[in-house]
Amino acid sequence: MSAPQSSTAVAAEAPLRRRVIVRGVVQGVGFRPYVYTLATGLKLSGHVTNTPEGVIAEVEGTPAAVALFCDRIAPHAPPLARVDSVDHQEVPATGEAAFTILASRTDGPAGTLIPPDTATCAECLRELADPADRRHRHPFINCTHCGPRFTIVTGLPYDRADTTMAGFPMCPDCAREYADPADRRFHAQPLACPACGPRLRLLVPRAGLGGPPTEVSSQADPVAEARRLLASGAILAVKGLGGYHLACDATDPAAVALLRRRKARGDKPFAVMARSLDDIEHLVRLGPEERSLLAGATRPIVLLRRRMEERVVPGAPRPAESVAPGSPDLGVMLPYTPLHHLLFGLSGDPEGPRLLIMTSGNVAGEPIVTDDEEALERLAPLADGWLTHDRPIHVPCDDSVVRVCDGEPLLVRRARGYAPLPLTLPVPVRPALAVGGDLKNVFCLGEGRRAWLSAHIGDMDDLATQRAFERATAQLESITPVRPELLAADRHPGYRSARWADRNAAGRPVVRVQHHHAHVAAAMAERGMDGGRPVIGVAFDGTGYGEDGAVWGGEILLADYDCFTRFGHLAYVPLPGGDAAVQRPYRMALAHLRAAGIGWSDELACVAACPPDERLVLERQLERDLNCVPTSSMGRLFDAVSSLAGVCHRAGYEAQAAVELEAAALGAPAEDSVAYAFAVREAGPDGRAVRASTGSGFGGETRRAVSGHGTTGGVPWPAVAAEPGGGALRAVTGPQPAGGVATRTDTAPVPAHQAPFVADPGPVLAAVVEDLRAGAGPALVAARFHRAVTGLVHRVCVLARERHGLETVALTGGVFANALLSSACAAALAADGFTVLRHHLVPPGDGGLALGQLVVAARAADRPRATD
Repeated sequence: MSAPQSSTAVAAEAPLRRRVIVRGVVQGVGFRPYVYTLATGLKLSGHVTNTPEGVIAEVEGTPAAVALFCDRIAPHAPPLARVDSVDHQEVPATGEAAFTILASRTDGPAGTLIPPDTATCAECLRELADPADRRHRHPFINCTHCGPRFTIVTGLPYDRADTTMAGFPMCPDCAREYADPADRRFHAQPLACPACGPRLRLLVPRAGLGGPPTEVSSQADPVAEARRLLASGAILAVKGLGGYHLACDATDPAAVALLRRRKARGDKPFAVMARSLDDIEHLVRLGPEERSLLAGATRPIVLLRRRMEERVVPGAPRPAESVAPGSPDLGVMLPYTPLHHLLFGLSGDPEGPRLLIMTSGNVAGEPIVTDDEEALERLAPLADGWLTHDRPIHVPCDDSVVRVCDGEPLLVRRARGYAPLPLTLPVPVRPALAVGGDLKNVFCLGEGRRAWLSAHIGDMDDLATQRAFERATAQLESITPVRPELLAADRHPGYRSARWADRNAAGRPVVRVQHHHAHVAAAMAERGMDGGRPVIGVAFDGTGYGEDGAVWGGEILLADYDCFTRFGHLAYVPLPGGDAAVQRPYRMALAHLRAAGIGWSDELACVAACPPDERLVLERQLERDLNCVPTSSMGRLFDAVSSLAGVCHRAGYEAQAAVELEAAALGAPAEDSVAYAFAVREAGPDGRAVRASTGSGFGGETRRAVSGHGTTGGVPWPAVAAEPGGGALRAVTGPQPAGGVATRTDTAPVPAHQAPFVADPGPVLAAVVEDLRAGAGPALVAARFHRAVTGLVHRVCVLARERHGLETVALTGGVFANALLSSACAAALAADGFTVLRHHLVPPGDGGLALGQLVVAARAADRPRATD
C-alpha cells in the first residue's frame, strides 16, 4: 500500500491562475493568436483580450505550465511585436476548461502602442505570385506579419471596427481564416481578398472633354495598363499606404523633366524605387547595413553613395541624369506594398520600367495628399492618370529617409516604418506637447519615460500644412495616453508653430526653448544621457533664433537639460536680405568676403555669379547695414564656400549648396590632406566678439539672469534656461516679441574666462581664394574646407575639456546630415578620447527638434522662473 501524498504535494498540483498584462507594440502584430498558441500548447485554460492598456491574458493550469507561459511570452513574441513590460499577479482559479480569445475591451487607460506600417512579407509575396492561390495578384494582400497598421487606425483598441477596413465586411473564406488560430491571418485586421476587399481603379482624364476623369474599362487590368502608361512616359498618381505618390519612369529623361517642371521641383533630387537590388548595385555602394535597411520590414528610402565610376552591366537600368543632379547620393527604396510589386510586374508580365521615381504626391510645399477627391483635384495639373483604390487613408505618412554613416543608421526623415513607435527617455517628463519648428516640422508628445514623435509634417509656411499639423496632433493624442499639461515651442517670435502653441494653450503653460539647446537636448535624450553632467553640444545648422536676436547656427554649447551656456560660435557676418541670401548663396559668399576684408575680384566665381546691378545694391546694403541680420550660421558658411568654389550659386531647395559641396569634396585626390584653419579666440573683455561687423550690433554677447548657474568641473558657467509662461526672450538686440514676458538681461561685461570663443572664418576664406587663384578645382577646395570645419570642432571641444573637464560631445543640427563631415568629426574626437553622441533614430535637423524641446520644457517648467 503506497504512502498518502503530503499536503504540500497536493497544494503544488492545485491549479494556479495568473493575470498577465503585456504592454508595448502588441496589437496589430498577431499577439493574441500567439498567446492562444502558447497557452494551448502548455495545456492552459483562460482567455486573452485587447484593451487600450495592452494585451491582457489570464492563464490557469499547473504552476509549472503557468510559470513557463510567463517566462516565454516576451522572448518568443511575434516578429513585429515590441514588448515593453510584462506584469502578472495571481488571481483566484475559476476552473475554466478552455482557452479563448475574447472581444476587445474599450475601458481602461490607453497604454498600448500601434505598430507602424510594414512591408509585404515573403509568404504574402509567394501567394501574390502563385496562380493557384486565391489571392493571386491581389493588390491588398497582407497578414499578421505585414501590411498597413498606423495609417488605417482610427481608434483603440486595434480592431477591424477601429480601422479604415471597417467598411469591408469579410467574405466567408476570409472570416474562416480570421477565426482559425492555426492560420497566419488569425485576427489580421486588414484581412481581405478579391471577393471582399478594396478595389483598384485606373482613372484617366477625358480626352478634350473636361470634367471628372473616367475609369479605364473594368475589363482591363488597371495595373497592367498603368505599367504600360509608365513605360510610355506618363506620370501617374499612385495611392500608397500613407498617401499618393507621383510616379514616372526614372530612366526616361523626358518623363523626369516633365515631372520636375510640373511639380516646380527645381534641382532637388528625386528618390527611385528599384525592382530589386540587382537593378542598383552597379550604380551605388551597398554595404550590409544598407542591404538590411532596403530589404527589411521597414524599407525606407536609403541614401546610397554613388560609385565614382559606375559598373558596366549589360542591360542594367540607369536613371536619367536629372533624377538627382549634383547629389553625392542616390535615394533608393524597394517595393513595400503588393501594388508596388505588381507595378514592376510578376513573372511573365510585359516588361515595364525597372526604376521608378516615387515622390510625394503633393504640390510643392504642401502636405502629401491622402484623400481621393482631393487627389483628383490637387494632382490634376501634375498627373496623367490616377491608380487609386477605395481603402481610406486615415493618417498621412511620407516615406522615411535614412542614410548609413559609419555603419550606423542616421534618420534624415522619420515617418513610415518608424512612426508612431515611441522613444524611451532617459529622464521622466510631465505630460507635454512639443510643437517643433517651422521647417521639416515634427511634433512630439511625451509622458513619463516615453516620447512619441509624429511622422514628418512639412514646412509650416503653408496653410494646408498647418491644418495637417492640427489634425496630426489630435490623431496622435487619440492613440497615446498623453494629455498634455504644458506645451513647448521654439523661441523664434515669428514661428507659426510657436504661435499655434500660444493660441491653443488653453491656460496651460507654454515654455519657449532656444533652438540649439533643443538640438543638443535631442541628441542627449536619444543617446540615453540623464543630464546629470553637461555635454559639449556642437549644434551646426542654417537658422535658429539666438538669445541676442541674431540668427545662430554655428554654436558650441555647454548644456544639460536645464540650461546652457554659449561656449563658442562662428563670428557674426551680415545675412543680407534674409531669404534672398539663402536662395542665392553668392550673396553669402560676398558678405563673408567683405567681412574678411577680401575684395570682390571679378575672377571669383561668386562675384561673377552676382549680376552687376545686384552687386551694387548689395554693397550699399552691407555698408549701411540695411536688412542685414547678423548670423553665426555654419549652414550659411557652407553656402558661401560652395559659391566661392564655383559649385552652387543658386539654391533651388534647402541645403542644395551644402549638398553639392559635399559631393565635390568626395572627388578630391586621396593623397591631399591639407586643411584650412579658422582663427579661434575669445571675445574681448567687454563681452563682444573680437571680429567686429560692418554694422551696429554685430558680435555683441548678452547673458540672461536666471535662477542659478551651472557648474562643470568646479568652474561656474553662466547658464541660460528655458523660459516658461509663453513668452519669448527680450534681447538687447534684434526684434522684440509682441506680448512677450520681459526677463532681466545682464548687459554687464562677461568675465574673460566666461566669454565665448569666436571662430573667425576669415583665414579659411583667404586660403580658399588663394587656392582658387592658384588653379585649384572645386573638389580640392571643398575637401580642405570640410577638414577645416572638422579641425574647428576638435579644437573648440579640446578648449571646453581644458576649461570645464567635459569629455562628451553631441554632434547635432542639420549640417551633421552631411555624412562626410559627421564621420570626420566623430573620428577626430574619438581619437582624442572624447565620447561622441550622434543621432541614429531621430533626425539631426529640425525633424528632431521637438524631442529636445520636450525634455527641456518638461523639466524646465518645474524650475523657479527668472524675475527682475
